[in-house]
Amino acid sequence: VLQYRHTEKESPDGMMRAATRPYILDLGSTNGTFINNERVDSKRYYELLEKDMIKFGNSSREYILLNETSNQG
Repeated sequence: VLQYRHTEKESPDGMMRAATRPYILDLGSTNGTFINNERVDSKRYYELLEKDMIKFGNSSREYILLNETSNQG
């Protein structure tokens, strides 16, 4: 399950800053879910970070989490 959560953090200037962050949850699949080649525990949410690699089970497909600024140097 991929889920997006709206979060707020206080910045150093005291203002609240909102962000939408992606999370992943494995519902107890037989072959597992992997983040950066490490199997995640089932029924636990994991926050996904930029450039994380996600794999599902024994699939050879890899998914990389990018955002609009990922290719800016």
